[in-house]
Amino acid sequence: MSGIQPPYKILVVDDEPDLQPLVQQRMRRYVRSGQYQFTFAQNGVEALECLRQDDEIVIVLSDINMPKMDGLALLDQIPKVNPNIRSVIISAYGDMKNIRTAMNRGAFDFVTKPVDFDDLKLTIDRTLQQLLEWRDALGARDRLVALQNELNVASQMQQSILPKSFPQGSDFEIYASMKPARSVGGDFFDVMRLEGGVLGLAVADVSDKGVPAALFMMSSRTLLKGAAIGLGKPSEVLAEVNNLLCEDNETAMFVTLVYAVYDPSNRKLTFANGGHNPPVLIDRDGNATRLPLTGGVALGLVPDLEYEQMSVTLSPGDHVIFYTDGVTEAMNEAEEEFGMDRLEGLFSQSRPSEARVVNDVIFDAVMDFAGDAPQSDDITCMTLRAEG
Repeated sequence: MSGIQPPYKILVVDDEPDLQPLVQQRMRRYVRSGQYQFTFAQNGVEALECLRQDDEIVIVLSDINMPKMDGLALLDQIPKVNPNIRSVIISAYGDMKNIRTAMNRGAFDFVTKPVDFDDLKLTIDRTLQQLLEWRDALGARDRLVALQNELNVASQMQQSILPKSFPQGSDFEIYASMKPARSVGGDFFDVMRLEGGVLGLAVADVSDKGVPAALFMMSSRTLLKGAAIGLGKPSEVLAEVNNLLCEDNETAMFVTLVYAVYDPSNRKLTFANGGHNPPVLIDRDGNATRLPLTGGVALGLVPDLEYEQMSVTLSPGDHVIFYTDGVTEAMNEAEEEFGMDRLEGLFSQSRPSEARVVNDVIFDAVMDFAGDAPQSDDITCMTLRAEG
């Protein structure tokens, strides 16, 4: 089951006649290199027939609105033909109702219309990576003899959905990374290109640990992405995600989350905080300032909450650090915490530089401080650098 090899077969299901030649033209480089092979169908009925005839199809990329059988109905039928296929839905901006229904029916991810083919390529690659990790996990399932092994596999799956590359421009830099604890956790981060050239930035931490936290993390990340695309204000995004998480949350899990929108054209950062650690602003001289909390509580427990947002204008050379409590609450063998003072003082003697360097300095400082003490929580950090 884990032996699928390129070219990876992708079934595109859409009744728009212009989509097939557009996909073939924009993705031709990856087809010629033997990375992808595309098959096309115009509705869900045709798609199911394609799946029955070709068991090598690994991804279904489907529109929602189609004749005969729409994309949501198709999602219900795909597992009956092949439960190992991953589905990606094409949806309009802000169509949260259908997006939520699609995720509930098993869609792994979605892209929005008009299709950004750079984003489509990233989404396909992320879906393939998760699929390969999942199939490797299934292949290894019979050989697992301890719960820790299962948690390690789940941790790899969790890592596979995090961004590996980041948007960069002449006027900004972004870098982020996560070091999971030995058990599966619930930290995640995301970077999204939004309309108007602005960027959506998120760092979050799900309550609890283990596989349930990882599953809740994946659900939170999907809902956040949909809300960020459909809504403009960070306060509205947090309110939407909170309501969606509250709809079906029998486990009473929750997620702390800071979500920000950054406009590189004027260096304006607008953010809302749902019970998360305050971001830290490091100016070009290394001085640290905590961005104010906006009074929001964690998401997923109480519906219909209102969230506030605030804005700051960054100066060239400023860095904003988003992080989880795995940074500040990392403990050494003497059971001392790394703490906010150490984080804020890291650049007091040496000026910060590139975003990746700043991120690496933080991770190295936490690791050196902890020494041989076991890591008890995921460590996540994202750095935004404002340029002139």
